[in-house]
Amino acid sequence: MTSDITLLVNPASGRGRGARAALPAARVLRAAGHSVRTVVGADEADVLRRAREAVAGGTGALIAVGGDGMVSLALQAVAETPTPLGVVAVGTGNDFARANGLPVRDPEAAARLIAGSLKGDGGAPRDLGRVAGGPYFGTVLASGFDSRVNDRGNRMRFPSGRLRHDLALLAELAALRPIPYRLRFDDGPERRIEATLVAVGNGGSYGGGMRICGDARMDDGLFDVTVVGACGRGELLRVFPRVYRGTHLSHPKVRVFRAARVSLAAADVTAYADGERVGALPLVAEMVPGAVRVLGVRGG
Repeated sequence: MTSDITLLVNPASGRGRGARAALPAARVLRAAGHSVRTVVGADEADVLRRAREAVAGGTGALIAVGGDGMVSLALQAVAETPTPLGVVAVGTGNDFARANGLPVRDPEAAARLIAGSLKGDGGAPRDLGRVAGGPYFGTVLASGFDSRVNDRGNRMRFPSGRLRHDLALLAELAALRPIPYRLRFDDGPERRIEATLVAVGNGGSYGGGMRICGDARMDDGLFDVTVVGACGRGELLRVFPRVYRGTHLSHPKVRVFRAARVSLAAADVTAYADGERVGALPLVAEMVPGAVRVLGVRGG
């Protein structure tokens, strides 16, 4: 494997943590004998273009420095290629890093693991999800109540930050209604289910540690699909805090299905994968086993 590797940097990630983290990470990797090239894109499209150019040019590894948004861009470039992925997680959520037991907000520790893995096992194989005709995703594809909160927050011009999300959440709670879904798992029959949300998990968490698909594994070739049934506002407010511990999975309104291919259809519902907008349902999510090698994963 070539010693030339590429750091893919989001300077805005975590209020500037991405740019600051690139320096100590690069220093550790250079000390381990690697030639490090840093790539900073002007916008998401430019970042993705540069990442794909690096992979096509034979870089020994693509290292995403930032949060889950930067990891998502990197995945589009390395998925189903021989190029391994490293993650220096310094964003807000960091769910992909957490799912793989990688350091969070410790760029030197992350870089040491990456360097050791490049010298040793070359990374551990991990599954990815893929939206048919669309992007790969590493953690969770979300639809329903949570995606409607995202939609509303994205439409709002003020306030900013966490307060915008909280106001969008309150507005969607006030408008809460069951969503009629049509779901199909693998080649099974179509199921018509009234639900609050449906989450398709390759990894276990989204939103910075909400364990919506808490038992999902990234190396078993199957999605865990969490279906939260029709809930009133009071019941949803009681159930939702349990998501951070994963104990919501035992609630009678929650069901979990396992499948390698999931078809979702519902009117006026948008899907988000790895926190990024994918588009309106209907869509099909397909498992791609072993689609990426992730550097630094302990235990392979």
